Amino acid sequence: MILYCILTVAFVFASSAQGKKQLRTQRAEIAPKIDGKLNDAVWQKADIATGFIEFEPGIGKTRPQNERTEVKISYDDRAIYVGAYLYDDPEKMMSQLTGRDNFGQADFLMVILNPNNDSQNDTQFTVFSSGQQADAIANPSIGTDRSWNAVWRSAVEIVDDGWTVEIEIPYRTLRFPEQENPVWGLQLMRNFRRERSNYTWNPVDPTKGNFGLYHGELLGLDNIQPPVRLNLYPFSTAILDDFDGETTSELRFGMDVKYGITDNFTLDATLVPDFSQAGFDNIVLNLGPFEQTFSEQRQFFTEGVDLFSKGSLFFSRRIGNGPTGDVDLNDNEVLNEPDEVNVLNAVKLSGRTKRGLGIGFLNAITEKTFASVTDTITGEQREEVVEPFTNYNILVVDQQFGGNSAVSLINTNVTRSGEFRDANATALVANLVNKSNTYRIDTEIRMSNVNDQNEDWETGFSSFFRFGKVAGNLRYSFDHRFADTKFDINDMGLNLRNNRNDFGADVSYQIFEPQGRLNSYRISGFINYRRLVDPNTFSRFNFGGRYRATTREGLDSYGFRLNVEPGKQYDFFESRDGRPFIFENFVSLGGNISTNYNRVFAIDIRANMGTLFEDGRDLFTYDFTFEPRVRASDKLLLVYRLNFDYRNGDRGYATRQNDEPIFGERNRQRVTNSLRGNYNFDPFHSLGLVFRHYWDTVIYDYDLFTLLDNGRLTTASGYNLDNVSNNPNINFSTWNIDLSYSWQFVQGSFLTVLYRNQLFSNDENVDDNFRDSLNLLFDQPVQHTVSVRLQYFIDFQGLKSIFKGNKKSS
Repeated sequence: MILYCILTVAFVFASSAQGKKQLRTQRAEIAPKIDGKLNDAVWQKADIATGFIEFEPGIGKTRPQNERTEVKISYDDRAIYVGAYLYDDPEKMMSQLTGRDNFGQADFLMVILNPNNDSQNDTQFTVFSSGQQADAIANPSIGTDRSWNAVWRSAVEIVDDGWTVEIEIPYRTLRFPEQENPVWGLQLMRNFRRERSNYTWNPVDPTKGNFGLYHGELLGLDNIQPPVRLNLYPFSTAILDDFDGETTSELRFGMDVKYGITDNFTLDATLVPDFSQAGFDNIVLNLGPFEQTFSEQRQFFTEGVDLFSKGSLFFSRRIGNGPTGDVDLNDNEVLNEPDEVNVLNAVKLSGRTKRGLGIGFLNAITEKTFASVTDTITGEQREEVVEPFTNYNILVVDQQFGGNSAVSLINTNVTRSGEFRDANATALVANLVNKSNTYRIDTEIRMSNVNDQNEDWETGFSSFFRFGKVAGNLRYSFDHRFADTKFDINDMGLNLRNNRNDFGADVSYQIFEPQGRLNSYRISGFINYRRLVDPNTFSRFNFGGRYRATTREGLDSYGFRLNVEPGKQYDFFESRDGRPFIFENFVSLGGNISTNYNRVFAIDIRANMGTLFEDGRDLFTYDFTFEPRVRASDKLLLVYRLNFDYRNGDRGYATRQNDEPIFGERNRQRVTNSLRGNYNFDPFHSLGLVFRHYWDTVIYDYDLFTLLDNGRLTTASGYNLDNVSNNPNINFSTWNIDLSYSWQFVQGSFLTVLYRNQLFSNDENVDDNFRDSLNLLFDQPVQHTVSVRLQYFIDFQGLKSIFKGNKKSS
């Protein structure tokens, strides 16, 4: 009944078709040579897409004749071909070399194809004036997903009056059914980086509606057949690891597979997965009550997962994360358990029909994992299972309609062998936009079911509702978020807290065309009122605003923010036992400046400060980030970042004594230094450097507090640093260096060499200064890792062509 009501409302919110340009393509008798030169016969007779119109920062303007854009499209049985002449003054053009999918300081041409012509599911192919590529999939629900990668060809030629580009987009990179007289959605976008201006072939109105509503149409793709989409990525990785005088080596083999089961559905599988070259996590010292989480680094779990993000039930780092089981230790026993669980294999199936029905299925299996327990007196060892053989799966059904709306049903399930926890979660999600693309409704209804070691299943509930105006200069929204105390999706999802009943409202005003000295600006305000579900009581209240702008002359940006939490605020989570901790009248403000990255030298500066207006409290916090960048040449970019964060007079959970939370007043100082460097020899060879040093000290006052039931702190219990069992003072440091070389030696095939070292230190020497702490860090054992990975791309369609050719020649 609920789904029926949502669908009924959804169809009332259907969108109307927009006026569209059309481009008719013609079949190529001979495929063009992809060399960037437009001298092939196919380009001499092809229709021209021109008359590009600005949509950012201005609206409706055109370029002069000597900066016009002309694009031609052709096709054959294997691919779509694009040839473009982008007129310009080469002295003004920007052509920085970057890594793939990195939009640096370079002009670009973007080709957007939508085989279903549904205004919602785009495939983007971008070529920069430097010759580098970027690609992505995009729809209104997820935005633009640049983790998606395909294998396609392009070439660029710089000429006296601009630059030319040729692109080959094989049909295996697209999903489309066999069609009679097909009409595809088509949009072409050109960027002039020196002005940060964007122009499209079919006009775009940025004041309302999603980008896909403004596509033109590509006609004439007659008699094309969806290919057999089978791509193999066999790989081998050699790993040499040295830690504390112990050296190990390993040679791994595996393969990733992409197979088009039908015209619109693709199966992705990673067989014997290898994630050894995934980037390191930016670990910080976590003093808060919620778990520390990190973004996904493994390509299989970042690429093509747009459907699985529906309902926020899927957090891929759960798969292969640390073990979930506990071990009961006897006296004199110590535990040594692995940080990760090995992923044995993973597959995902996803696609969308011509009628807009999307289906996604993901399954992953992790292996049984043991921890070792050692008796420190006898030396005896035993093994305990800390993670059993575990199966993870997620199923998504998503129906799109109207060019701007969708309804989704999502289910996740985690099954662990034996006496371990199992979990299941389900969500019904609707994203609805009205016919004129001016108002939007977003809803979520979620339920969780958890069985902790074969106990009774426990069911939790969560909901979300937001209504907002999404068009024009003035916009606003109202939202409500609810989660009961039993809502728990953390076996496969991420939900840092439950027990909430929150209300919020936002309002903003922005411009879409330059005014006065500003290219753009946006001013916004917000207000939030939060309660607990159990007990039904007030928790937090805050309001504030933000302002950001970009100058018209220099394209520099700046912004400000303000946050006010007036009166008593009740933090029910810091205590770890559900009792509130009160603080009063917190105010923070901040600002930022970002100079134009088009310059050889640019800089980002961010600063914030905050304080409490509360009797007996002397809290003052400030932080600043200083981030200069130098584009030494179009091939070399260096970015340094210094972040300093200081909190004086902060109060929070320190330790636990006699089963009671102990609070303390503390001074905390964090310093993070990082350096990122990239040298790109050409679009196929690159060197990369990532360095990070994080230093964090937490110094508690001698006298410690206990928490009263009324939310206030007292020293009457007599606890201090000398009579608690665990000294809460912390001196914490980490150090990481990644040095990598990447070579694309054949289309879609890579050789990657990575050197990595890591250091870690955690002690109580809080009186050490920066230099002493750094020396202590260097006294720790260093982990050195060298890995060499060779991955080869095999296209079944290409192999078939070779075999056919050999058969004919024989």
